[in-house]
Amino acid sequence: MNGPFVVVGDSLLDVDVDGAATRLAPDAPVPVVDVESEHSRPGGAALAAVLAARTGREVVLLTALGRGEASAELRRTLGGRVGLAEIPLDGDIPVKTRIRVDERPLIRIDRGGGRPGSPDAAVRRVLGSAGAVLVADYGRGVADVLGPLLTAATRRCPLVWDPHPRGGPPVPGARLVTPNAAEARSMAAALDAGSGSGDRLADHTRRAALLARHWQAAAVAVTLGARGALLSRGTDSPILLPAPYRASGDPCGAGDCFAANAGVALARGAITEEAVHSGVVAAAEFVASGGVGALRPRQPAGRSAQRLPASATELAAAVRARGGTVVATGGCFDLLHAGHVGLLESAARLGDCLVVCLNSDASVRRLKGAGRPLNPVEDRASVLAGLGCVDAVAVFEEDTPHAVLRALRPHVWVKGGDYTVDGLPEADVLAEWGGHALVLPYLSGRSTTALANRAAAAGSAGPRSAGASA
Repeated sequence: MNGPFVVVGDSLLDVDVDGAATRLAPDAPVPVVDVESEHSRPGGAALAAVLAARTGREVVLLTALGRGEASAELRRTLGGRVGLAEIPLDGDIPVKTRIRVDERPLIRIDRGGGRPGSPDAAVRRVLGSAGAVLVADYGRGVADVLGPLLTAATRRCPLVWDPHPRGGPPVPGARLVTPNAAEARSMAAALDAGSGSGDRLADHTRRAALLARHWQAAAVAVTLGARGALLSRGTDSPILLPAPYRASGDPCGAGDCFAANAGVALARGAITEEAVHSGVVAAAEFVASGGVGALRPRQPAGRSAQRLPASATELAAAVRARGGTVVATGGCFDLLHAGHVGLLESAARLGDCLVVCLNSDASVRRLKGAGRPLNPVEDRASVLAGLGCVDAVAVFEEDTPHAVLRALRPHVWVKGGDYTVDGLPEADVLAEWGGHALVLPYLSGRSTTALANRAAAAGSAGPRSAGASA
């Protein structure tokens, strides 16, 4: 869409003081930090704007700034990286100082803060020209004073709202609202004390649907850290957009990175699922590469190996006994292709073990007809077991995996493709023990049938003539 990407919200000044701690103070049992470096950087909405600008999009930060030293320092640190539209601030912006040792926060000190004034005509023009809007609400008043203008913006362009427990609700009509798991939990509890405090995907699903309906938002994406983001449109059929890999590092700013990249994707015309996926991938890379100091993404780390019990049921029982999450998926997996591998890798990241429920040869023939499977079950199971993301394979003879699921009792059942959760017959089985069914997106254009048809067509073409080029 034409027009700049406008980030609206409360800006902060973040100060990182890095040092080493090798001893305790003589007068109290606290570490002594020998300061090695100190630097300031944009925080809050200003950080979200800087991260959005890294995508190459024209970005304007609409925020409240005062006349104090912290506001002046923020203007300097922005350094022309983004456009700036200011609302007057009575006071100065907050300063958050983090004392860090080995790149990990030891303590944070907060000071300052002010009250935003009224927007002028220039601010109204900026919002009127926006190609998309991200509201990075840190609960300090900017979103409140711009409420009517933001409501009007939802009728012209995509609006993403990153909420804060101290802030107000998103304006009705937001294209996407992006609370993290803790924020969604507290906000849902304020609406319905029975929304629960659990951390299962089913719990997040209920809360996301409740919030989407209450806020009158087109969609809510609850960010779940290493698990990715759960996208809800106000129904009980969510979509989980998993993280591409487990990223370890300082997560400070990851939520801003997620919201900024999702908003930029919407500005470019992406559908909501694509935008959320873009945000999840960007946030993982951001954390893996060092958070706010990120310059280069790190390569994904491989999944740790583990010694497995003798059977899938024993594995599932062992994982449950130690409080882990058992994930299962199923299918024929006749000719393993990129769509299968992508699904399996995504499913594995949802828990502590992945069990593949595999149709036997007789089961495949009944489902697919004569001539299938192309590979016998021993070969199919061997190929699946050789994948690093698969922990066990359970072969079943029936037309459905219901019996093997009751033996495994997984916490999560995953299917890929064009299904909906409501259309999955396994969902009712999972409900017997409180399990949860999920649909993950498939790579488009990949299917065993299409692959087999291409192979058959190539074979019917016959050998090349002697004069044909190799």
